[in-house]
Amino acid sequence: MSIRKTMLALGAAILLLGGCQTNPETGRTQLRLLPSAQVSAMGTEAKPGLINEYGGEVKSAELRNYIDEIGRKLTPHVAEEFAEIEWDFVVLDSEVINAFALPGGNVFISRGLLQRFTNEAQVAAVLGHEIGHVTGQHVDERISQAVGLEGLLVGIGILAGGADSELVRAAPTVIGGLGTGFLLKFGRDQELEADSLGMRYMVAAGYDPKGMVQVLEILRDAAGGSSPPEILSTHPDPGRRINDAKRQIENQYAHTRNNPEYHLRQSRFEQRARPHLGSPSAVALFAPGFLECHGCCSSRH
Repeated sequence: MSIRKTMLALGAAILLLGGCQTNPETGRTQLRLLPSAQVSAMGTEAKPGLINEYGGEVKSAELRNYIDEIGRKLTPHVAEEFAEIEWDFVVLDSEVINAFALPGGNVFISRGLLQRFTNEAQVAAVLGHEIGHVTGQHVDERISQAVGLEGLLVGIGILAGGADSELVRAAPTVIGGLGTGFLLKFGRDQELEADSLGMRYMVAAGYDPKGMVQVLEILRDAAGGSSPPEILSTHPDPGRRINDAKRQIENQYAHTRNNPEYHLRQSRFEQRARPHLGSPSAVALFAPGFLECHGCCSSRH
């Protein structure tokens, strides 16, 4: 093999190794090959289309402001490295039960999900979870894994005999093939990590972390318990997420139990959100996001 091919293959391997960075919020080592600004730009570009796809924003300024206020109580508690993010909390006028986040601090929650809530802590749990996807740099990680895999395949292909090898021809054009759906789907470990970060933020903001357990139970019940085995899903089984949240409350958040300093704030939710939500749809419509839809969503609006 020529020196040039050897250097290219080594370069691909060095690229992957050099892209490993420690996330300041989780302490976990991640593969992040692209600049954060570039990934954030992808989120900004996708934002208008997603808002339109979900029926636009709700018309009620009171509801929009209320959800924004809750989000703003959580964001001061992110790691210092993320303090400059310009957060935007969007309430989508859709009956689909969903919440998701895009890189760059764009957090979305649907009216359909809010309709099923009974207190403010539940809203904080969902927004905190989505903030956790951003600070956990989960999109950055997924994109880098995809791009890194292609680079590694190219390197292996060179070692195997040149640019015309089967491995090289099979490598996808990753950057060009990434769509909005890719930005909204996360793996099991990332979902559990976002749950954990969401609980951290909501407790720091004075919310009862029991709100996270309640949200997961609401989603489980709305899905009718019809989820496939966890190994067949990109998302953790709802039962596992509930158990993990309860375990955290029993351990690192034991100080919040029966503590009047940590609130659910049911009356405030009923006063400021309920009048603007309407009645929930008789049929739960899911889309990929906070809870995997497993093919059960029939409509976006």
